[in-house]
Amino acid sequence: MTVSYENSKTIFAGIKAAGIRSISALPETWLGPLLQRAEDDADVHLIQVAKEEEAIGIAAGAHFAGERHLLLMQNHGFLAAINGIVSLAQLYSIPLCMLIALRGHWGEPYPWHTRGGIVTEGVLRALGIPFEYARDPQMVGRQIREAYTLSQSSLSPVALLLTRDLMED
Repeated sequence: MTVSYENSKTIFAGIKAAGIRSISALPETWLGPLLQRAEDDADVHLIQVAKEEEAIGIAAGAHFAGERHLLLMQNHGFLAAINGIVSLAQLYSIPLCMLIALRGHWGEPYPWHTRGGIVTEGVLRALGIPFEYARDPQMVGRQIREAYTLSQSSLSPVALLLTRDLMED
């Protein structure tokens, strides 16, 4: 299976339609086409990070600057960023809209992704982070808008899980 370039285009259109012009991300296979679109779009500011926890601080700064910001990460990156999520975003009521590539889930052929995939949903629940699955390209634009809106109104992290159905052809 390969990454769906058409669905990546649809996701990016949904990001822009939500008025988001700032994205922080660490490159990952499923997210590559999205990051390339962001990098090529003069209206979007892409900040590539070395560690996902850096993206939490960047998102906090964007929030305080009044900038509409989104985090793109793989679920293993989400797990690596938990300290920043808990000790910064949740503690100080900072909204985070996270689009998380849900690797290691149904149909995952690579064993190095499975451990993170098995625990991601439980960790989101344990942290009290609302989440939803993005499976349908016709719905993902609305889901991005709604996730961003909920993160802002609740002043808390929210996750939209990008599934294999959406991300691969």
